[in-house]
Amino acid sequence: MRPRFTLSRQMVVERTWPFFIDLSVAAALLAGFYAILWVAKFWFSSAIPEVEIYRSPSHLPLYAFYSVVRIFVAYALSLLFAVAYGYTAAYNKHLEALMIATLDILQSIPVLSFLPGVMLAMMSLFPSRQLGIELGAILLIFTGEVWNMAFSFYTSLKSIPRELMEACEINRFSRWQRLIQLELPFAAIGLIWNSIVSVANGWFFLMVCEMFPVGSRNFRLPGLGSYLQTAASNGDFVAVTWGLLTMVLIIVVADQLLWRPLIAWSDKFKFENVESANRVTSPVLDALRNSNVVGMINRYTFRPLAEKFYTEMAERRRHRSRHAPRREGGRGTTAIYVLAGLVALCVIGYAAFHAMLLLKDIHRSEAATLLEGAGLTLVRVNGALLIGALWTIPVGVAIGFNPRLSHVAQPVAQIAASFPATALFPLILVALMRVGVGLGVGSVALMLLAAQWYILFNVIAGAQAIPSDLREVSTLFKFSGVQRWLTVILPGIFPFLITGLITASGGAWNASIVAEYFHLKGQTLATLGLGAQISTASDQANYPVLLAATMIMALMVVTINRLVWRPLYALAETKYRLD
Repeated sequence: MRPRFTLSRQMVVERTWPFFIDLSVAAALLAGFYAILWVAKFWFSSAIPEVEIYRSPSHLPLYAFYSVVRIFVAYALSLLFAVAYGYTAAYNKHLEALMIATLDILQSIPVLSFLPGVMLAMMSLFPSRQLGIELGAILLIFTGEVWNMAFSFYTSLKSIPRELMEACEINRFSRWQRLIQLELPFAAIGLIWNSIVSVANGWFFLMVCEMFPVGSRNFRLPGLGSYLQTAASNGDFVAVTWGLLTMVLIIVVADQLLWRPLIAWSDKFKFENVESANRVTSPVLDALRNSNVVGMINRYTFRPLAEKFYTEMAERRRHRSRHAPRREGGRGTTAIYVLAGLVALCVIGYAAFHAMLLLKDIHRSEAATLLEGAGLTLVRVNGALLIGALWTIPVGVAIGFNPRLSHVAQPVAQIAASFPATALFPLILVALMRVGVGLGVGSVALMLLAAQWYILFNVIAGAQAIPSDLREVSTLFKFSGVQRWLTVILPGIFPFLITGLITASGGAWNASIVAEYFHLKGQTLATLGLGAQISTASDQANYPVLLAATMIMALMVVTINRLVWRPLYALAETKYRLD
């Protein structure tokens, strides 16, 4: 008899599964190419400032697509800015203090108040194209995503172990080689977790950035944010439900297809000597690693380009060492810097002089009220930070140490952080008033909604970055719970915690504009505070008080930065680094 050959189910799966993976990757690449063409066609079409928004659920896929594109384009710009800004601040001793103080001010001042200027500037650059309106919305989303990423990258660079930097110097790495092979991998865990909270902030600001008035004109872009705002203003709660469900679906899909693979991939960059048995896993990442298409792209595209890049950098380095540049040009360069500094000082002095002319119209009683409100807002901001830290530190450490818990809790936290908290403000205010709590205390709860996620995601990143060998040593020596927290966990998460607290502080200051001054059912609820005074001055077009309040807020932020955050950054850089 002729022998019969049968294929087992496992053999069939092993043969067919890679084919489906390659087919999925190829389809994704084609879909991405088609999406780029679609977006380019829409952006370079004629400008339509006020697009009609349809509340039918059938339009949600297209609206969601446009919103996702805006958020992730803003995220890409934020990532590039964060790397460039953080790198310059970490390695330029002359500009470091100024750049960090500026970053602290920018993330604390309510940047959305510059919405009219940003949109009109973009419209003037592209007056007849949709690209101008789109860039204006993307830039506004960018302002809500970028600051915590820049702080995270800066903190990671300052905490790189000295022996790794010395190894780069011994092997004569160029700056680009050191950036790609050491600094970006070392900062990957913090950057990825801060990217998650940044994209969540992009969803948070979406309703404001896609539908807004500028003077007598109303700008309305097709997107999920404008869909939700239109549905809410018309009292169409069915459409609001469909919009929120679509947003939740996008967040969950992005978590499984993007963030979960990135977190699992970044796990290999942990600074440790012993490999942990409890690793974060991702089926999507495993599938991509087994894909023949991805392997071919890496083998014939990225790897040759990287080798060519490193070879050219090494040749340039050898050429520079043989032909050292002459120093005669140093005087010319210094003169250019001095001239640019003088021009900048003149411009700043001119603007400051005219600003001071506005301040002369402020009465002493108004100045005293501003100072009193600043003190009260400072107390509320610190109260929100304290409450947020009390629950986010233990929860964040638990999520960071337990991959199974992280698999469930991470998308839940993303959804909670992405949900427009302004939609919850009326419910919270009504509940607080029913129990007899005024807005003076209740505003702390509203600030907490905007600030707590920065701390949580940074603590999760810090807990995941703690080397496995340190955790195993604490178990081997049978540390008590208190000993483990004091000797391993808190020192390990300290640099990440400082980044989270700084960015959370900026979020709380930003939220004070809404938390202390809120319109509810035709009436205005307000309490004494700097945020309420800024909102009131903006409503009444009282520019002297608005300028004075903004200057006081900036001065307070800079003072706190110098007295609190800078010493804590120095402590994280010197004492709590993995040397």
